[in-house]
Amino acid sequence: MHDLQCPQPCQGHKVQEMQFQTVANEIQRKQKHLIPVNMSVEAQLNNVVKTRGAVHLTLIDPDSQSTDTAGHMAAQAAKGGTDAIMVGGSTGAGGTVLDMTLKAIKENTDLPTILFPASAGGVSAHADAIFFMSLLNSRDVNYITTNQALGAPLVKKFGVEAISMAYIIIEPGGTVGWVGDARLIPRKKPAMAVAYALAGKYMGMHYIYLEAGSGAERPVSTAMVGAVKQSVGEETKVIVGGGIRTGEIAAKLVKAGADMIVTGTIVEQVSDIKSKIRELVDAIKQK
Repeated sequence: MHDLQCPQPCQGHKVQEMQFQTVANEIQRKQKHLIPVNMSVEAQLNNVVKTRGAVHLTLIDPDSQSTDTAGHMAAQAAKGGTDAIMVGGSTGAGGTVLDMTLKAIKENTDLPTILFPASAGGVSAHADAIFFMSLLNSRDVNYITTNQALGAPLVKKFGVEAISMAYIIIEPGGTVGWVGDARLIPRKKPAMAVAYALAGKYMGMHYIYLEAGSGAERPVSTAMVGAVKQSVGEETKVIVGGGIRTGEIAAKLVKAGADMIVTGTIVEQVSDIKSKIRELVDAIKQK
């Protein structure tokens, strides 16, 4: 008998097998994170809220460390169980630094990347989505609509998924409150936060972000979180960030009504990122 020779079409079969494996790996990744296939980032986050009780988001500021370190931080956060990586900062990191940071993160984790821009310069083609937000209690029109108008064509050009969000700064506000010229909502005035949150909801925004400021000594109060969540209802998601350092604090905020918890400064401060994220995630997820 003659030796069987593999005809040229076998190479095509190998390519098809590789393509099939790539698709299979993507399906496996999404199943691992309880994410249905072909689901938008916003739908993925909402699905986590529905199935696990709350979302944990890790915020990485491109200006705070090297791109390699940012990639390592994202990898450790992913191992700790975070649901997505937010990328951005109060001082408006953009351009090459932002692009390289996103690339480094994507090389180290397959979690969704979400832009958290301080200005139109914070838009990048390398992200999966962008929190397309308006700082509702700013006294500067640039942070309410101007930067949004400048950035919108880029979001469309790059094909980045836009997730509409009302951004509300609560005292003390930190750097973002100063940079954004926000008229800070007093901690003990939940009714004022409710008014802004409802305004965002009625303007069609899907998410409401209550921000105490990076590194704040205390997070947004549970009374304020509860009042806002009760007012906007289940369909509109409430995000809380700033001053959240322990799983105990995160759990109280989720119990009060937060759908998503953001931590950023604490990730820069601890040596064991994986364990700290695991502590936070375990505290807010339904077992």
